Amino acid sequence: MSKLELKDLRKNYGSASVVDGVSLQLRRGELVTLLGPSGCGKTTTLRMIAGFIEPSAGAILVDGREISSPTRSVAPEHRGMSMIFQSYAIWPNMTVAENVGFGLQVRKTPAAETAQRVKEMLDVVKLGPYAQRYPAELSGGQQQRVALARAMIVRPEVLLLDEPLSNLDANLREEMAAEIRRLHDEFRFTTVYVTHDQTEAMAISDRIAVLHQGRLEQIDTPWNLYNRPQTPFVAGFIGKTNLVQGAVQGGHMRLDGLPDGIPLQAGLEGDRASLQASIRPQSLYLGSGPDGAVPLGAVSVVGRTYLGEYWHYLVQPSAGGAPLKVHAAPSLVLEIGQQSMVYVDPHAVAAVQ
Repeated sequence: MSKLELKDLRKNYGSASVVDGVSLQLRRGELVTLLGPSGCGKTTTLRMIAGFIEPSAGAILVDGREISSPTRSVAPEHRGMSMIFQSYAIWPNMTVAENVGFGLQVRKTPAAETAQRVKEMLDVVKLGPYAQRYPAELSGGQQQRVALARAMIVRPEVLLLDEPLSNLDANLREEMAAEIRRLHDEFRFTTVYVTHDQTEAMAISDRIAVLHQGRLEQIDTPWNLYNRPQTPFVAGFIGKTNLVQGAVQGGHMRLDGLPDGIPLQAGLEGDRASLQASIRPQSLYLGSGPDGAVPLGAVSVVGRTYLGEYWHYLVQPSAGGAPLKVHAAPSLVLEIGQQSMVYVDPHAVAAVQ
């Protein structure tokens, strides 16, 4: 049985459909991220799980028990969930220890047990020496740790996080994402995490649910989402890619403007006049390719950007067709207008229609 299940969940505001038939299941102890651009419905979905918004249709179940539907709604405080907000929402007039222990006090946990659990939790989030400080005396990352400790100390059935790292700078976001993953691995709370940041989602998630215009486009592991996207939106939203058009004949796909075919993988058999595929820039090679790569044809360089770790080239097929993005090693220096052969790893071509 799933720990948390969304069944055809919908939320309408008038004629506008904000969440449109989202269904997914979370296993006990799993961390699933709701990922998508602004306005895709991810935060509305999270707030329906928390009980702050009632669904227009569908149902939410925990351990098979319905907690939310248009006809029934368990109050947020009785759902056994903890939520961490974008703003942290820690009380400025309480010390770190008082903030962390607040949930236990509300639950009338004995004082001795509260003190012990607060001390243990502060040690887990590496804030033991800061127990008597106030939030104003902490950095943003430390305040986020306080919010995490306060949410986890009550041992929730489900932990909900709404864009918890958006107020931090890039380096601190990366550090805190790793910290959230470490804490999840230690406590194994069933967790729903909302973000619009693809890198953040890839770093912390067991699975990622990609939402677009209120609908669930794909839910899968980070590896499968990146390497085997099922729709053009997922392919383009999860990292950089080339969305290319071609035709399939005789077990090979031929891209517009490139004469040589790509051997197709299992599941794509059968001729078709049109096929759209996703090819990541690092799966294309200029000049020569590694073992297993196949040539596609001649291209000329029409744009380039040096990014330190690699060159980002834009190349135009000599016979026409859409330009392709290619990532190449820093040592491969090609000038604008220079011609080259382009190769592809056939195992990295993913059909998206």
